[in-house]
Amino acid sequence: MFVTRLISGIVLVLGLIAVFVFGEPALTIVFGLLGLAAVYELLRVFSQHDKPLGFLALAGTCIYYVLIYFDMQSWIMFLLTALLVIMLAFYVTSYPRIRIETVAEVFLAAVYAGGLLSFVIFTRHLDHGEWLVWLIVIGSWGADTCAYCVGKVIGKHHFSELSPKKTIEGCIGGVVGAGLIAFGYSFFVPEMDLFIFSPKIVFPLVAVVSAVVSIFGDLTASAIKRNYDVKDYGRLIPGHGGVMDRFDSVIFVAPFVYYLIVLTSII
Repeated sequence: MFVTRLISGIVLVLGLIAVFVFGEPALTIVFGLLGLAAVYELLRVFSQHDKPLGFLALAGTCIYYVLIYFDMQSWIMFLLTALLVIMLAFYVTSYPRIRIETVAEVFLAAVYAGGLLSFVIFTRHLDHGEWLVWLIVIGSWGADTCAYCVGKVIGKHHFSELSPKKTIEGCIGGVVGAGLIAFGYSFFVPEMDLFIFSPKIVFPLVAVVSAVVSIFGDLTASAIKRNYDVKDYGRLIPGHGGVMDRFDSVIFVAPFVYYLIVLTSII
């Protein structure tokens, strides 16, 4: 299992390097497919992957990434509004066979799994995005790795019943570790006139906030699995599970990295 997980992790990182370096069109295509897979995994947990509302969520996710691909972001809010209205219309016409909780689950799957992951693309599209997008990786996977190592060595105090192996010491180690990695990374990036402050200040700040957010991204995905008595979201990534299992923290971190970069650019 460890060898399989390690090999899959290496392949994932190499794939991200290729996509982040070359950018479009591979960027939107790859993350569009990942977003679609994540939505499908959540729908399957909700038992809606083969139902009309589930098909609507998957279709909406496809259209969403097509809009991003063709730089038509101004239509995204209309798409989300239309998708919700259509789902509610279907709910009303199907009443009482479909409950409002089902509509909420399906819409959540589309926005949570499909929508939030797209901020990886938006971050890569920023000026110097080929460098900035790695802050998402540092704030999620980097923090997770540091938390695991610190927790293994000195972890004693349990953090949450949603994750038996997660400790307070590990979480602190993940936050501090992400900040240190980002600080070291700032020495390798080229000169940037994007920020008011130096990247040596901005990068650790973004990484620390992202690392805190990533904890709740991981726990949110775990909570949903607990609610529906599911062990893994899927088996797409050997040794890791599904896209939701591997990208749960990335999904939460990506929007925060994007907006923190934008915020520190305009202050």
